[in-house]
Amino acid sequence: MYQILVPVDDDVGRAVAQAEFVTGLPGVPGDVGVTVVHAYRDDGADDDLPPEQSKAVSEALDRLAEAGVEAESREIYLPVSEGILDIASDLAVDHIVLGGRRRSPAGKAIFGSVTQRVILNADLPVTVVGMTD
Repeated sequence: MYQILVPVDDDVGRAVAQAEFVTGLPGVPGDVGVTVVHAYRDDGADDDLPPEQSKAVSEALDRLAEAGVEAESREIYLPVSEGILDIASDLAVDHIVLGGRRRSPAGKAIFGSVTQRVILNADLPVTVVGMTD
């Protein structure tokens, strides 16, 4: 079974874009399994919620289920990029589908970029979808 990791934060729009990308892949639903992981943020927005109660996670899971894709949810903690790479390794996933956002070079330098760190350190395909301002 082809395994896909879909890390989401609390942005519902990005989570939906990630799920829609997965459902649009050739052969989906077929022999594809998806793990949606909730990446908790520094500001603690959803820290007290299990991943299945995060609106972004539930929307992503709903979109995947509507398309007949087998999906589960898990949670990861800070540092998010390490959490994503660790769970990708633990689950032996074949592909990571990230939700991206636009940041200035200065913003990346000051705040860092989870997406950039995952892309640079992953040893498997990484797709970035949902780029918005």
